[in-house]
Amino acid sequence: MKYLIAGLGNIGREYEYTRHNIGFRVLDALAKASNISFADRRYGFVTELKLKGRTIVLLKPSTYMNLSGNAVRYWMNQEKIQPENLLVVVDDLALPFGTLRLKGKGSDAGHNGLKHIQSILNSQQYARLRFGIGSEFPQGGQVNYVLDGFSDEEEKALPERLEICGEIIKSFCLAGLQNTMNLYNNK
Repeated sequence: MKYLIAGLGNIGREYEYTRHNIGFRVLDALAKASNISFADRRYGFVTELKLKGRTIVLLKPSTYMNLSGNAVRYWMNQEKIQPENLLVVVDDLALPFGTLRLKGKGSDAGHNGLKHIQSILNSQQYARLRFGIGSEFPQGGQVNYVLDGFSDEEEKALPERLEICGEIIKSFCLAGLQNTMNLYNNK
């Protein structure tokens, strides 16, 4: 059984540690903990994690956030992965920092990466792991906020949150969406 885990972000050093790149950071942490590394492939940086008879393809799209759907569609087709085995890891302004929410479907909630994936797949029927980045910005300051780095306090809390994201991803692939939502969404 194969899964595609797409962590959304933007390529380039200027974006590396921004709030908008939390999807990349989640996958980087999982890859590091699993002793695997990413290779620069078509439409993204890709690696495979083998887990109890399952193949988990980790994808960090190199298409930039607003065109994430191109990479997701390509790798779903390339690896013959069904939509129910897709999980997109994304930042979420509507959740307080560090809050994690797994959902089986839903709207793009104004997120350009999700909007493009939804448009390309012509569906909202795919799982997403929403990582709360908070909304501590003045009116009109959303773009600067998501493209800024985390505070020192938030950076200190990130390793533990990233580790839990890795657990959620593994559980999604092993125990399924509903069991994982029941286990993690109230933590």
